Amino acid sequence: MPTRYLDPKVDLAFKRVFGEHEHLLRSFLNALLPLPEDGQIESLEYLTPEQVPELPGLFKNSIVDVKCKDQQGRTFIVEMQMLWSTSFEQRILFSASQAYVKQLHSGQSYASLQPVYALALTNQVFDRTSPEYYHHYQIVRQHEPRRTIEGLQFVFIELPKFQPQSRADKRMQVKWLRFMSEVGEMPVSADPDQEWRQDPDIAHALELVEVAAFSEQELEAYHIQIDKARIEATVLEDAKAEGKVEGKAEGKAEGEAAAKAEIVLAMRASGLGVSQIAQFTGLSAQQITDLLGQ
Repeated sequence: MPTRYLDPKVDLAFKRVFGEHEHLLRSFLNALLPLPEDGQIESLEYLTPEQVPELPGLFKNSIVDVKCKDQQGRTFIVEMQMLWSTSFEQRILFSASQAYVKQLHSGQSYASLQPVYALALTNQVFDRTSPEYYHHYQIVRQHEPRRTIEGLQFVFIELPKFQPQSRADKRMQVKWLRFMSEVGEMPVSADPDQEWRQDPDIAHALELVEVAAFSEQELEAYHIQIDKARIEATVLEDAKAEGKVEGKAEGKAEGEAAAKAEIVLAMRASGLGVSQIAQFTGLSAQQITDLLGQ
């Protein structure tokens, strides 16, 4: 009987692979992050992924998929996002900034601060002006980009744009991105390229997402997560379309407001909570509550 695999982009499977197996996360980060040759990750310690904001008006809780620290004290935040939303970049910036600030304890000097890397993978295209799927951001001097301020670095990867032959990527980068992009899309009769299995880390990751490795309850939760993602995608697309129509008829501002209201109401009707709606819309909890008439 052919082996069947879960989609590693879905939360339950993603955390099974990268949230529970340090050596796989280490291989993944070394392959995907712009780390110097003499700065490869040798060991990792998992940290709690929850960060509670101290400022009012922000998300009640900022939850990242995986958060860890390496032997040098550098912090790494990893997020897999099935749907792109306008608030996603801000959420990643917030999470990374919180991780950077909270390193400094009473009596410590600023010199003790270590870099924070944020890696965000998305299953939607957000930059249609560029064919590049790999986007690396850091603080640079505007007229002299080689001059940088160390501390925060961000990598956004658009999985739908990834093509193994599109550029001379690192070997392991190609393998991990193929794992993320292709495994969940395979028909049940297909089997991953045997070349993948020559690498022990990729082979182990494949074993972890085999359907047979999950209980019935876990598989049910997995399918619920997929259904929610589909509902959210449909709601967002419908609301955008309605917003465009309203924008033409009544003006851009009114159209956008109507679109947001439709998104909030539809998401609430599909069973999403206020914090989840905030994550996808960028609205505050108070704005959402007002729109819901609560």
